[in-house]
Amino acid sequence: MLSLAFPAIDPIAIAIGPLAIRWYALAYIAGLIIGWRYTLAYINKPPYVMTRNQVDDLLFWATLGVILGGRTGYVLFYNLDFYLANPSHIIKVWEGGMSFHGGMLGVIIAVFCFAKLRGISFLGVVDAVAAAAPIGLFFGRIANFINGELFGRTTDVPWGMVFPRGGPEPRHPSQLYEAGLEGIALFCILFALGRSEKMRSHPGVVGGTFLAGYGICRIIVEFFRQPDQQLGYLVFGATMGQLLSIPMVLVGAGVAIYGLTRPPLVGTKPVDDSKTKTAKS
Repeated sequence: MLSLAFPAIDPIAIAIGPLAIRWYALAYIAGLIIGWRYTLAYINKPPYVMTRNQVDDLLFWATLGVILGGRTGYVLFYNLDFYLANPSHIIKVWEGGMSFHGGMLGVIIAVFCFAKLRGISFLGVVDAVAAAAPIGLFFGRIANFINGELFGRTTDVPWGMVFPRGGPEPRHPSQLYEAGLEGIALFCILFALGRSEKMRSHPGVVGGTFLAGYGICRIIVEFFRQPDQQLGYLVFGATMGQLLSIPMVLVGAGVAIYGLTRPPLVGTKPVDDSKTKTAKS
């Protein structure tokens, strides 16, 4: 059976003595930093929702939501029995184990609290964050591929790969499928919506499209991705990723429709906090 050779890339990008920096960690950092820069560009068009300083503050909230939500989601959705028996392992994030669906819920909660405290539009902030989210997804899936984890089901397609931890059979490089769909394709769709002043003026459209779009992409890719060993196939042969994505599609479609039916948001550009402080000083 023909297959492509898996590129054996060392998961550790930089090692200085006992200090080891992994590609996975760099992927998270790159996704957050590039996403932050993209969000700054996104909010610079009407209707204006946040100041640049508020976006800077939002980066901390989003990072906290991703890490706490992602880890909590993995513990609850994917390996609860193990962590109930070994609670000390919950904090060992460096051993792996992050859930996108948990991270998404964590970010939504963080954004809600942030918007409430700042007195700004919750759905407007959600749109800005959602527009940048595929950037982090792309880097994260590439890191999964480098680690040789979350690989696909066995296949006889010419581009099948033999993963180090996947046995001798060629498998779908499902991490690359996800990078292409959840990362590149979804980013392009949201980028097109973000360039439309009409769509931007209806808070919730971009965010709802992201939720529904990610859910659809994940459901499709799960048909090629190997289910988690400790879970296997669940109801009607569906995987946990598919079951968690179905509500995303429904909620996302509902949020986008709600945004479209609401009156368009019209607002003046908020004063940049940094400029105000400089002027006062």
